[in-house]
Amino acid sequence: MAIIRLVLLFEAAMTLHRKEKEALTFLATHLFYGLAAGATFGIMVLATNMGNIWTMARESNHTVTVIALFFFGLFVTFGSVGMGVGIMSLGRDDENGDSRH
Repeated sequence: MAIIRLVLLFEAAMTLHRKEKEALTFLATHLFYGLAAGATFGIMVLATNMGNIWTMARESNHTVTVIALFFFGLFVTFGSVGMGVGIMSLGRDDENGDSRH
């Protein structure tokens, strides 16, 4: 059932107009930047053992779960920030300098 839904979503995505595809590509690009930043930050936190996070995770009975949740939180946070920055960078003033909308 889930596979059928994925196929239907994929088919619906293929019928997008050019502007819609551009918008989704723009968001996906900024999401990727955020995910890359989150992964980099997470790796650096674990590599430097900042706040003894790596030590606590390593000594836990559920090391994989702790690390997975740590990176999941970072991906959600940094991915959202990346897309937000992309959206906020789209705003432009009018040519005459009037920024009212």
